[in-house]
Amino acid sequence: MALNNTITASAILNRVAAEVGLAPVEVPYGNQDPAFIQLQYLLDIAGEELAEAFPWELLVRSHSVTTVAGDTGDYDLPADFGYIINQTSWDKTNNVPMANLSAQDWTYLKGRNLASNTLYASFRISQGKYNIFPNPPPTGLELSFEYITNGWVEDNTTSPPTYKSEVTQGSDIPLFNKTLITRALKVKWLEAGGFDTTKAQADFNQIFAFLTGTDKGAPVLNAGRSGYGIPYLSSYNTPDTGFGL
Repeated sequence: MALNNTITASAILNRVAAEVGLAPVEVPYGNQDPAFIQLQYLLDIAGEELAEAFPWELLVRSHSVTTVAGDTGDYDLPADFGYIINQTSWDKTNNVPMANLSAQDWTYLKGRNLASNTLYASFRISQGKYNIFPNPPPTGLELSFEYITNGWVEDNTTSPPTYKSEVTQGSDIPLFNKTLITRALKVKWLEAGGFDTTKAQADFNQIFAFLTGTDKGAPVLNAGRSGYGIPYLSSYNTPDTGFGL
């Protein structure tokens, strides 16, 4: 979302108000007019849905854990944790990716007591915890993963800015593209009022498709048998024996 120009929550409310036939006001956020009260609530709903809908580049965060003696292997997730980005979990100590265990995998490994035979750490997320296997884990492992934060709102009245999961004042800045969040709020407003949303939904779908397609880089897709690229791991640069040593 590199083309996003900062726009405050109050400005978003006035933009949508103007589009749906309401008169913009000097102080939109906190205004006690029923229409603006509803817009304030709908803005949070729209932002929460957008945060869940796509792993936006501006919402990507990283988290790391270093195991120490006495750890149980069950670690708190970041306070702003939304959801993990798949295939980003790494055991940096051993330079290998971490397997994401299902509930069945976890209970199987625990039931078989295979910790002494497990070469590398694996993980699962359960009941708000980041669980590591072997459980408890060996000491000195540096583990990391990337996740999507639920802090989609920037409060720039603090230094440095802080991030939160809802709008609480008119100067707050949602991190989404201003056209996208405006379109999303307009759809929510029309839905709540029982109005036809066909055109508004189409407008939202169009900007959503464009932004999700350009939010981050993408690999070159090749339908042929050969192409350029870096063979990070193949039969040409790995030994015949000695894996994991």
